[in-house]
Amino acid sequence: MVPQFLTCSKSIRKEKLPNIIIIFCDDLGYGDLGIYGHPTIKTPNLDRMALEGQKWTNFYVAASVCTPSRAGILTGRLPIRSGMCSSKRRVLFPDSAGGLPESEITLAEVLKTKGYKTACIGKWHLGHLPRYLPTKNGFDYYFGIPYSNDMDDVSKLPWKQKFWNPKTEYWNVPLMQNEKVIERPAEQTSLTKRYTDETIKFIKNNKNNPFFIYLAHTMPHVPLFASKNFQNRSLRGLYGDVVEEIDWNVGRILRTLNDLKLSSNTLVIFTSDNGPWWLTYKELGGSAGLLRGGKGSTWEGGMREPAIFWWPGHIKKGTITDIGSTMDIFTTICKLTGAKIPDDRIIDGVDLRPVLFGTGPSPRKTIFYYRGTKLYAVRKGSYKAHFFTEPGYGKNRKVKKHNPPLLFNLEQDPSERFDISKEHPEIIADILETVKKHKAKLVIGENQLEKIIKK
Repeated sequence: MVPQFLTCSKSIRKEKLPNIIIIFCDDLGYGDLGIYGHPTIKTPNLDRMALEGQKWTNFYVAASVCTPSRAGILTGRLPIRSGMCSSKRRVLFPDSAGGLPESEITLAEVLKTKGYKTACIGKWHLGHLPRYLPTKNGFDYYFGIPYSNDMDDVSKLPWKQKFWNPKTEYWNVPLMQNEKVIERPAEQTSLTKRYTDETIKFIKNNKNNPFFIYLAHTMPHVPLFASKNFQNRSLRGLYGDVVEEIDWNVGRILRTLNDLKLSSNTLVIFTSDNGPWWLTYKELGGSAGLLRGGKGSTWEGGMREPAIFWWPGHIKKGTITDIGSTMDIFTTICKLTGAKIPDDRIIDGVDLRPVLFGTGPSPRKTIFYYRGTKLYAVRKGSYKAHFFTEPGYGKNRKVKKHNPPLLFNLEQDPSERFDISKEHPEIIADILETVKKHKAKLVIGENQLEKIIKK
């Protein structure tokens, strides 16, 4: 049964607003969890979370790399609209002068209008200069690293040596609390646990208030680090150790919610920013399962992610085959809480409440696969057309143009092996019309990723 406070704006004021926790991993693959078919990585907490909630099998990110994907989940908008994507510099770096524009409105900012206490814990990667930090984007509290854990390389060691035998001191990555650096280099072996400690502390300190926590784990992005208790535990090696530690810490969060009697009033969402980085890092990268490609590509393995929604007593349990996107989280949470959705801009996210509560199908029918600022592919319903293809990180980056586009039926061919473009010109024509309408309304934001700090 759909809770009354979710369907009536007057009731929202009378009932307690739901707490929101988003757990956003880094470079986790579609096939890396037990519930998604991995044969050796043990994820009992996430498996239970999926069985008690919803496991989505067609859930997408806004981009196949870190920075634009994070812009998408927090704004509900395609990164090209905010300028948070580039074909030259795919992400922000320590020498970047750009960041999420002040004009963008984050989920934290809209939830603040409803009285939420907000925390960003973990990897930010939307600008490390003071004006771009989480505390300038609606978050009351920040604890984490401002960009990827493989940046600020000071080791001067051969690539293979430093990643296959990593040590914290090889990367001078700062750990921040609010606007201050509190540790440099960040002790990466304990980051997953410390992020969770901070999350649990924030939950306990705000148990009587509605809260929103954006927990963006550093792992399993390379370099991989696991704490002592999780080293050499998984048959999958170091990568498996790291994922199993994430799973254990998810369990800690769920137990905290249960112990505080908050689970029935807390929506927890688990997903990742993009596909696995296996093309470069081999066994140090994850698995996209039966999906083709990985991080950096617009094949399914680069942009389709595991996604679990957990809210005991509210969500209709099951496996969801409808299409969803991380951008939909913005709109869905606004609708759940009664927060006003910005009406002065295009919001790409749609409301997934019908699926969550079992009252109807997902309103999302289309996915746009951007690589940088170029539209590489479009999914509409079951069918996906590729206008351009390019390998993910770690391979020859030669772009292939396809005219006519490649066409795949993702329901029957999720691995994108069998091109059916010759048999279905009418489907290609329909997708091309969708692209035409999309581009007619597209206003591209000022490029933030190519701005460099002047020395």
